[in-house]
Amino acid sequence: MKNSIVFSICLGLMGWVAQPTLALPPPDDLPEEVLRTEIITEARSPIDGELLTAAEYAQLQAELAQRKTPPQLAPEIRHNVFLLQLLNLLRTVTPF
Repeated sequence: MKNSIVFSICLGLMGWVAQPTLALPPPDDLPEEVLRTEIITEARSPIDGELLTAAEYAQLQAELAQRKTPPQLAPEIRHNVFLLQLLNLLRTVTPF
């Protein structure tokens, strides 16, 4: 009898102290299933990151596909990239 009274009091205090939690997301949060079905009408340019409409993006992709040679980097930039790759290789091989 005494144990049941103590248990009831503890249970009552736990219910009073503990705040209820909600397992549902906020109402303004869109589910991932809805986001996956959205049609994207804006895009970013792969060249400079500028916002483009869908038509401008398609036109830019067509122009880039027509180019025969890919754009070349300046020789000094290519040399710097090579040196960074070499430094990265040396760091993986040497312990210091």
